[in-house]
Amino acid sequence: MTLTLFGALAVLAVASGVLVFVVDSMARATFSLLVSFLAVAGMVFMTGLAYLGTVIVLMMIIEMIVMAVFMVMYMMNPAGLMPMSMFHNTRGAAVICALVFAGLTAGAVLVDWPERRGARPDDPTLALGAALMEGHMLTMMTLGVTLFATIVATVVLATGRGRYDRFGDDLDAARADDRAGGGVGR
Repeated sequence: MTLTLFGALAVLAVASGVLVFVVDSMARATFSLLVSFLAVAGMVFMTGLAYLGTVIVLMMIIEMIVMAVFMVMYMMNPAGLMPMSMFHNTRGAAVICALVFAGLTAGAVLVDWPERRGARPDDPTLALGAALMEGHMLTMMTLGVTLFATIVATVVLATGRGRYDRFGDDLDAARADDRAGGGVGR
């Protein structure tokens, strides 16, 4: 059962990764990439690293949703859904991908893998955190919360008026009594 689930997640990760380059819009490519990352996170969960898997899930969901929101706000075509080419230098990219794949495959197959030394830790999450952060875990947790609070405060303070202040609550574009003044073309 475990091998079947791992194989299904691997196929899903690769297939949705390929879809990133097959679909014809940035929004669809973003969510295809999200599915690929979530499948990889599922495989990480299967290795017993629940903390790392959770971090991957949270980080990728937030990153891809933020990217999709920015596409909706700033892309010239509506919400990044208009057809567009996702290919650039396809021959060069194919050669590079084939060489990297061959090198990684050769490394995985030909390397003499070491045997496990020592016993598996009782809490792999704690062992991973200790190995990555040593004595700085509290500092990094505080830094993460501080950075998040800074991002939220910056977004809140970046604009003095809200989305509906320009034309009022009814958003009647024919009535141009912009109370704030300024804007594009004024």
